[in-house]
Amino acid sequence: MKNILYRLFEHQYLGRTEAQQVLAHIAEGKYNNEQVSALITVFLMRSISVEELSGFRDALLDMRVPINLADYEAIDIVGTGGDGKNTFNISTAACFVLAGAGYNVVKHGNYGATSVSGASNVMEQHGVKFTKDESILRKSLDTCRIAYLHAPFFSPAMKAVAPIRKNLGVRTFFNLLGPLVNPSMPAYQLLGVYNLPLFRLYSYTYQVSSTRFGVVHSVDGYDEISLTSEFKVAMPDKEKVYTPEMLGLPRCKDEDLYGGDSPQAASAIFDAVLNNTSTQAQRNCVLANSAFAIQVICPHKSIADCLAEAREALDSGKALAALKKFVEVNG
Repeated sequence: MKNILYRLFEHQYLGRTEAQQVLAHIAEGKYNNEQVSALITVFLMRSISVEELSGFRDALLDMRVPINLADYEAIDIVGTGGDGKNTFNISTAACFVLAGAGYNVVKHGNYGATSVSGASNVMEQHGVKFTKDESILRKSLDTCRIAYLHAPFFSPAMKAVAPIRKNLGVRTFFNLLGPLVNPSMPAYQLLGVYNLPLFRLYSYTYQVSSTRFGVVHSVDGYDEISLTSEFKVAMPDKEKVYTPEMLGLPRCKDEDLYGGDSPQAASAIFDAVLNNTSTQAQRNCVLANSAFAIQVICPHKSIADCLAEAREALDSGKALAALKKFVEVNG
């Protein structure tokens, strides 16, 4: 590791195979915490290359606990995290909206590393027990169209660095990897990123994969469609800048999306959205992300039609019913 660190300090880049080996050694505990922290710090000071990202991804996928849910042709909705905005669990709420709308969802998530509440935090607040039992995951999909994969159960490398990430409290390249290593390899994915270089990086990475994707970025720095500003969307056949007004939705303010100072506070907002008791801004933000996720699956549908589908799932109570059934199956 010492030689690798010296090279990185001299602004050199790792090749794909080299990056794969480094991450494999991290998972095997061959480096101490200080060395891993130093490695992470390098990638806070410069951009990660496509080769490095691909190599790290290869390592995580090679080491993952296998799970085969391919027949469900599911979608994952996820943000890279690390935008520093501490929003409530928008992507997770959108997952239940899609399940309520009749689409299969396999959500891959973890505890919050750079925010108060990650997807796993909100799941635990509802009494959900994490599992890697395929029969339970399939039962969950069959009964409520959504399953949850807790990252440390499937990615040993993620588990190995979790304490370091939490202690650092800043975004790391593991934030970048999380969305790429859903162990079920879902057919569809909507990914939110916090800056334009990452928007380009992921768009390029997905273009050479078999995943039907959408990458979104709000230009004021959110890793999701925040409705606080214009936002960019890239899909295999298009790239476009939208405004909230183009969706017929009013603009939000930063404080409208704040998730609070505890997992309990964020979970309360999550519940309010699905119970149709949230603020208009919280609701609209979830609807917008849900609509573009539907369009990833159904590119022939207009965004207006996708938004109407998402709204119906929320208004009818189907999204809430999906959550209740999910908690029942996974509790």
